[in-house]
Amino acid sequence: MKVTEHLEKANGTSLFSFEILPPLKGDTIDSIFKNIDPLMEFNPPFIDVTYHREEYVYKELANGLLKKQVVKKRPGTVGICAAIQNKYQVDAIPHILCGGFTKEDTENFLIDLDFLGIDNVVALRGDAVKSETYFKSEKDGHSYASELVTQIENLNKGRYLDDDLQNSSKTDFCIGVAGYPEKHMEAPSLDSDIHFLKKKIKNGANYIVTQMFFDNQKYFEFVEKCREEGIKVPIIPGLKPISTKKQLNLIPHRFKVDLPDALVKEVIKCKENSEVRQVGVEWCIAQSKELLKKGVPILHYYSMGRSTNIQQIAKAVF
Repeated sequence: MKVTEHLEKANGTSLFSFEILPPLKGDTIDSIFKNIDPLMEFNPPFIDVTYHREEYVYKELANGLLKKQVVKKRPGTVGICAAIQNKYQVDAIPHILCGGFTKEDTENFLIDLDFLGIDNVVALRGDAVKSETYFKSEKDGHSYASELVTQIENLNKGRYLDDDLQNSSKTDFCIGVAGYPEKHMEAPSLDSDIHFLKKKIKNGANYIVTQMFFDNQKYFEFVEKCREEGIKVPIIPGLKPISTKKQLNLIPHRFKVDLPDALVKEVIKCKENSEVRQVGVEWCIAQSKELLKKGVPILHYYSMGRSTNIQQIAKAVF
């Protein structure tokens, strides 16, 4: 079922969903199931599965020279989605990136998903590889998520890359895209960021999932600005409970997200990360309850491979 259909079926009731990371190469899928199992009591209509692009590492050879090697540390997104749908009978939503994909790769990826009965995708540009400062698209790939959305929507209309195909079948993907309440880190302003978000919607995206935020007012103002610009699709808030002191610096640096002073002060008081984790849980519970009162369509949690704190939050909220 499509995300938009889940929302219609909910008839105004806010739903619970979450996102997981594929396990590191060498781990089994059981590590995923162990984190999903405790959250199934909250009846998620869907589970997002992230996609992680390649990284470049340099290995020293016997002669002292360095060899560039491509590594994928978290492969398996498509297989995990198929396993989730089979085991839990809920929709699994894979992320699909511009980075690391040619247009042909993208089309083949989408064909595989269609064959597996996967109805939803989240279309993202993706980050630059760690060895590069700025994002670079693949040769004959997409530079922007809006272009990726267009390709997916074209496939929904039966338009494949090969113009000679006759009587080609149409896919029927529901397309999600990312939104940034505090703007994308590369955008010069929030207004310009929303301008390009509107382009993704115009090209065929059906809903928006936001990056994490810790101040609900940022989300409310973002939604208001989107509506003023004529963006009418559902805007799903994405939440992540802070869990370690290190994240006080890591989150603003990596995601360009502000942490409220009140939260920072509470975390600084903590002596152990177990205390930080509880502060994060309580803050996220308060965020969640306020968002529910405002009638958000879904509360979407970034689990980052761990479910115990998400379970604690969900028990208090749902």
